[in-house]
Amino acid sequence: MSEFKGVADLPPDPGTVMFQLQIPDLLNLAIVGIVFAFLFTDLFDTTGTLIGVAHRAGLLDKDGKLPRLQRALVADSTATVIGAAAGTSPVTCYIESASGVRAGGRTGLTAVVVAILFLLALFLSPLADTIPAYATAPALLFVACLMAQGITEVDWEDVTEYVPAVVLAMTMPFTFSITDGLAFGFITYAAIKLLSGRFGEAKPAVLVLAALFIAKYAWLGLNKKGPGKSRPFFLGG
Repeated sequence: MSEFKGVADLPPDPGTVMFQLQIPDLLNLAIVGIVFAFLFTDLFDTTGTLIGVAHRAGLLDKDGKLPRLQRALVADSTATVIGAAAGTSPVTCYIESASGVRAGGRTGLTAVVVAILFLLALFLSPLADTIPAYATAPALLFVACLMAQGITEVDWEDVTEYVPAVVLAMTMPFTFSITDGLAFGFITYAAIKLLSGRFGEAKPAVLVLAALFIAKYAWLGLNKKGPGKSRPFFLGG
C-alpha cells in the first residue's frame, strides 16, 4: 500500500496541462499515421464497450443493434476532444459501466450521478492515491463475469462463427485492449469465411474493416522504433 497522504485536499492546478496544445505539430505529415491509429483505437474501443454494456442493459433491438448509436458516438467523441484539450485522461466509455447496469442503472441519470461523484472525488485525491492499483482487480473480475454471458449466444454449431468469437474474447485480455480484440476478431472472421468458401456471407463493411486493421498493424510493424522502444506491433505499437 502507498504511503498515507491524508484524506482530502484541493485538486491540483489544471493550468499546467489545460489547453497546452501544440497545434503546429499537427502540420507534420508523420502525425497522420498516429492520428489514424488513435482514431481506430477510440472508435472501436468505444463501439465495443457501447454494444457490450447495452447488451447487458437490454437496450439492443431485435436485430442486436444499438438504437441511436450515432448520437452515442458523437457524445463520446465530443467528450474525448474536450477531455484531451483539458489535459485529462481519455474521456470515453468504459466497460466497468456494466457494474452500474447490474445495479439497475439504465438511463443518463446514472451517468450524471457518477459525474457528480467523480467531481467530489477530486477533493479526495490523497485518499485515492493511498489505494494501490491492484485493488480494482475484484471489480474488473466481476465485470468480466458479467460480460462472459454473451458467449452463450454465439452459434456454436458454425465453426466460421465461433472461432472468430473465441479469438476476439481471448485477444482482449492478452493484449489489454478491446480494440485489438475487435481487430483480430474482424480479421479472423474475414479470413475463415474466405478459406471455407463462404466469403459471400461476410458483409462488405466487415471486409473493409478487416483490411484496414491489417493495414494498421502492418504500418505499426514497419514503424517500430527498435528493441525496448515500442510495444509489439500486435499490441497497438
